[in-house]
Amino acid sequence: MSPAIHVNMNRKNLLQNLFSMVLIQQITCKPSEMNISIKEECEEGIKVATIAHNFTPPYEVLRLEKYLRLDSDTGDLYTTMHRMDRESLCAEQFGDCLIEHFIIMHPEHDAIKVNVVLEDINDNAPCFHKSEIHLSISEDVNVGTSFPLDDQAWDKDVGINGKVQYSLDTFSSFFRVEEEGPSPVVVVQGQLDRETQSIHRMILVATDYGFPPQTGTTTLVVEVMDINDNCPTFPPHTPQTATIQENSPRGTVVTQVKAIDPDLGLSAVIRYSYGPKTSRRSQVLFDLDQDTGQITLSSSIKSDDSSEHLLKVLASGPLCTPAATEVTVSILRVVSQQPVINIKLIAEHSNHTILLKENKPSTILAVLELSESFTGTLCIDGEVPFLLKPQDGRYHLFSSKPLDFEQKSIYYVSISVNSTPITNHKIIIPVQVEDVNDNVPQFHQVVYEVDVSENNVPEVFLVQVAATDADSLQNGKVVYSLRPDVNALFRIINTTGQLFLKASLDREQQDFHRITVVAGDSGSPALEATATVIVHVLDQNDNKPIFLNPSFTFFIPENFPLQGRVGLLGVKDADKAENGQVEMQMLNGSSPFVVDSSQSIMRCAAELDREKQDRYELWVLARDRGQPSLSSTAKVTVFIEDVNDNQPHIILPSSNFSCLTVLPDAALGSTVTRIFAIDKDSGINSDISYHIGACEPPGCSPFQIDAYSGNITLAQQLLLKDYGIHRLLIVVRDSGRPVPLQSAVWVNLLVNTSLEPCHVNDIPKSIPRIAITANSCKTDEASANQSRLVFMVGLCMMACSFFMFLGTGIACIKQRSEREKRKQYDKEIPLKLMEDCHNDNWIH
Repeated sequence: MSPAIHVNMNRKNLLQNLFSMVLIQQITCKPSEMNISIKEECEEGIKVATIAHNFTPPYEVLRLEKYLRLDSDTGDLYTTMHRMDRESLCAEQFGDCLIEHFIIMHPEHDAIKVNVVLEDINDNAPCFHKSEIHLSISEDVNVGTSFPLDDQAWDKDVGINGKVQYSLDTFSSFFRVEEEGPSPVVVVQGQLDRETQSIHRMILVATDYGFPPQTGTTTLVVEVMDINDNCPTFPPHTPQTATIQENSPRGTVVTQVKAIDPDLGLSAVIRYSYGPKTSRRSQVLFDLDQDTGQITLSSSIKSDDSSEHLLKVLASGPLCTPAATEVTVSILRVVSQQPVINIKLIAEHSNHTILLKENKPSTILAVLELSESFTGTLCIDGEVPFLLKPQDGRYHLFSSKPLDFEQKSIYYVSISVNSTPITNHKIIIPVQVEDVNDNVPQFHQVVYEVDVSENNVPEVFLVQVAATDADSLQNGKVVYSLRPDVNALFRIINTTGQLFLKASLDREQQDFHRITVVAGDSGSPALEATATVIVHVLDQNDNKPIFLNPSFTFFIPENFPLQGRVGLLGVKDADKAENGQVEMQMLNGSSPFVVDSSQSIMRCAAELDREKQDRYELWVLARDRGQPSLSSTAKVTVFIEDVNDNQPHIILPSSNFSCLTVLPDAALGSTVTRIFAIDKDSGINSDISYHIGACEPPGCSPFQIDAYSGNITLAQQLLLKDYGIHRLLIVVRDSGRPVPLQSAVWVNLLVNTSLEPCHVNDIPKSIPRIAITANSCKTDEASANQSRLVFMVGLCMMACSFFMFLGTGIACIKQRSEREKRKQYDKEIPLKLMEDCHNDNWIH
């Protein structure tokens, strides 16, 4: 069997044993328990509990847990990267959200049952099931009547976080919202009138009791139901008089009455009838349509009928007292030998009625001519804006001024004949004034201002603008719209002028919006007016303070003054007012630094010492004053720069009374002893050098010191005169700026053939100036070195001269010997060759 298979089987057996043990323990005895409480949505790495107080390590988790991590050595329980959401883990549980964990403890394999109670936080906002809640209320309901709503908000949280209260975000003088148990109740607090306002739209807000509170909204639409609370009435412009020719046929329309009832449906049904004071003959002669109010001639007019009939017309509605009006019908008699007025209509006309557009200048409307058999004149009865101008036996009917439809829409021009014999003959010419689009819509307000909080819910109602147009029909029908340059965030209902906000606003992007609303009529050409709606976006604390850098680094010297400015901590908050006012504080309570929040400056509050601490790593918290407050942190690192504030500290020798014996036969250049010193400063401030500041006996000492290593060596061979005690004042100096610091110590050296310990009981009382003594020693040493160099150079020059003299003598003797040997051959050598032989060039 392979080792891997063996290990797997061992693990399998171990797990089986563990599960069996846990099962037996649960059956035989109750396992050890621990109860811990954890707030939901904790971040990773938070220590929530420990089992080490009651149980000894090591520990092991029985099964792998997703949400908790156990430190097997310490017994600490930590949260993991998987956050615990109470609403997800305990969706079907009532009461406490309980999660069980088992932990195995070695070596006894005891099982520890850990019960985790997950505490709720307010992380869920109330929510309505419907985006709109509709409620129908009769307009005659009594003030104070309550209407419970079936649709209530629900909150996934529990306890106080899940308890909801209700309110109206939109002010209403007619309704308020109260609570009866978990459901909201709409209470009528003002008398309703459907004819004044039939639809009420309000924002219903559900707010929980958590901290910070969460809110949810829906639109509450209250429809006011109609009741029969209005009776028919006759408008003032109802025709009061009418005329009809005596010889008019039956069925001729005399006039029509029209009553108005603002109610709806059956409550607005109107029935017309004659009042009891209307004569029987008039009721027979004139028929009244009970549905339309139209009066027509129902029988032939007799000569003995009255020339004027007074008709009492009643308009009745359900459960209403009838409204009454009077219509006077004049019968125009047709008699023989009556004047005949011939009428020729010139202006636009229809059904013998002249149609005249308003605002039209004075113009001819008709031409009238009296029959030749009569002598007389025509004249206009009453005060009307018309006139007759005679011309060539005829009469021209003019309008005397431009007419205004909004003042009066129809005129009945009565023209009578002044003749002999006297007659009562007259004619009526109706003139209908036609409306033209000559009135611009007028807004009730030129500027509307409204406040809305940022982060609003979509489709929130802002304001309702209103404009009226004095024209009639299409010319007076007002349609609302927004200018094309208006932000697409807004929309308006073109028939009512209600302005809505379609999306959520962000004050930090734009703190107010200027909206141009256009009110245009439906005339041709259309006329329009504009109003301005200014939407002020109110700030919410939705932006936390932001540091300009995620971390800050500053360098200051260790002798930095108290309350000195270390550096600027740039921080900004996009909110305004208290939401954007930032306060800063140090999270490191024991640091020598403080933050000046008014100027965002870090200052030094205590003395610094680089040798004790050369760097500070701090955390600065920036918190705004909003509710709830938001905050952020930044890391600040302050490096303390060194200042030359420490003298070199001499370690060896440890005192001025140390003494060392030096043998007279010590080799030249051998190390006698060593000076060792340190400097707590850093950099150039800690670079130290060693010097002989003074010596005793006076003069140049046979000892010297290396400026960098501090080794004291023998500078010259010791002589008999050097026997005895030598005292060297060693000066240790750093390289600090602007003024270096130094320390000194006496080194006592005894030149003696005996190696017995030497003792020094005092130090020299008179110490020469260190700088002068050191310079003198250096000058003597330099002079000695220069003398030695001159001596060696002179010795070399003398040796060179000697060897040159010796070489020259040897060369002369050899040359003379060669000349004597050659004399015996002079006869045999030609004269020219002999001259060449004696030439110096050949010799060389």
